[in-house]
Amino acid sequence: MANLHARRMPAVAVGLGCLLASTGCVERRYTIRTDPPGALVIVNGEEIGPSPASRGFYYYGDRQITLIRDGYKTQTIIQPIKAPWFDNYLTEFFTENAIPYQFRDDREFKYTMVPYESSPEGALRDRAESLRGEARVLPQPRRGGFLGWLGF
Repeated sequence: MANLHARRMPAVAVGLGCLLASTGCVERRYTIRTDPPGALVIVNGEEIGPSPASRGFYYYGDRQITLIRDGYKTQTIIQPIKAPWFDNYLTEFFTENAIPYQFRDDREFKYTMVPYESSPEGALRDRAESLRGEARVLPQPRRGGFLGWLGF
């Protein structure tokens, strides 16, 4: 009987090794699309390329997305990415290590770019003259001494 157990131990060890080698994992990826396509996509200060742009990620949370394209207003968006049911605090250990299945979390975010509207030349000139006039007005002098320094 002891000899039978001795022969089963290597088989059990190999079986456990195979089971652990085929553990699960979670593949996370987001894709950013713009209308019109081709806008430069910057996520958390890192340039990831023209849209549509995809990137894998490890952690959930907010992303700061900046979209830049000639002829359109630059947009900065705070995009939250929340964890799905299979990747929360209670199940993460099992989906990453114990379940021999690969989970995929693909997110797609679509943004519409707003065309840049230049103001008429006359309105721009009027605003510049208004600001220049404000700059020429001198501020009221302060009273001297310690109380003047405090604003009294």
